[in-house]
Amino acid sequence: MKVIITEHAKKRLNNLRQDKITIDDIIRAAQEIPAHIPSAARFRGFFARSGRVFDLVVKDIPAGRLVITIIGKKS
Repeated sequence: MKVIITEHAKKRLNNLRQDKITIDDIIRAAQEIPAHIPSAARFRGFFARSGRVFDLVVKDIPAGRLVITIIGKKS
């Protein structure tokens, strides 16, 4: 499944709270979600390779899985 990351989500990666979360971490996490997601939903508890825990808000669109935002957890 193709994963599309919004500009908003990419900008959030520059924030301290999302420190050490990579694009590859986001793609891997989005692809792990097994169901079809017709409306935006928050999925919790993904782990970046760095060990940082984060959540994703995603929605499936005709072009693929849209990652709307990333929420990093405080370490």
